[in-house]
Amino acid sequence: MKNEVLNIKGVCFGEILWDNLPTGRKLGGAPLNVAYHLNKLGIYTDVLTRVGSDANGQEIVSFCRELSIPLTLFQEDHILPTSTVEVHIDDKKDVRYEIVYPVAWDHITLGEQELQTVREADFFVFGSLSTRNDVSYQTLKGLVKQAKYKILDVNLRAPFYTKERIFELIGYADLVKMNEEELGFVSAWLGLPPDMSDQSKSEAVMNHFAVPELIVTYGATGAIYHSTAGHFSHHYPALKVEVKDTIGSGDSFLAAFLSLRCRNDKNIPAEEILEFAATLSGYVTQSSGACPNYDATAINRFVWLNELQ
Repeated sequence: MKNEVLNIKGVCFGEILWDNLPTGRKLGGAPLNVAYHLNKLGIYTDVLTRVGSDANGQEIVSFCRELSIPLTLFQEDHILPTSTVEVHIDDKKDVRYEIVYPVAWDHITLGEQELQTVREADFFVFGSLSTRNDVSYQTLKGLVKQAKYKILDVNLRAPFYTKERIFELIGYADLVKMNEEELGFVSAWLGLPPDMSDQSKSEAVMNHFAVPELIVTYGATGAIYHSTAGHFSHHYPALKVEVKDTIGSGDSFLAAFLSLRCRNDKNIPAEEILEFAATLSGYVTQSSGACPNYDATAINRFVWLNELQ
């Protein structure tokens, strides 16, 4: 990993919030997490989101400025509050969320600046949670038509999803990321047998929606990347780490994956891309919160320590 600035730009769309953890408050929201790591990895990435004109919103803006996260596409809402989430972590380090509704990012609006930025970006990341309200949903529909390379992060948070909406969003995407449980939901909605292998389920999902690329994450056992272009599926195991929490581990995996996947001129093998994604995800999992501070030295030392085990 090198701290270099690349001529690649992205936009992440959706929620930004304060995660209220048992250990204290942390900045969060999947789009924000992905953008944080992409910017750390040298890829300039805007966050199209909305915060309230309250103290929580002002603190988010201030904190994002300190983290060098671009603020160009941050919107301010004078009615709805900044989003907060109560986070519960069980004995197995699994996470459950209580997400307040409605909040500022439910009302992300569409303007020429937003359209132009997405139009000029190399990729556009969006999640299913951000479409729970019609205002942000309609904005997303206007933007996704402008995007060159569209990445959907399936994020099923009950009760904020429907089968019909998830199917629609998958249909927009060039790359879909989901976890094992979400693959099970989508497969069941398609009427696939529950005893079908995950490999077959993944192939069926990709064929049904004409999705060229699919990432399925499996927590402690790693992730599988499926590609119709390469006609292959490649599994990469997760690194063995002492888990502090799993918040944002999938987001960091996606960011690291994109940071190499979008270097089209480099022809980087999928195995190397997945190895780097697993490395950053492991580092985040052994840290507290989704956006720990790090640099090339920290990641290289993390890799070295794991190679000794």
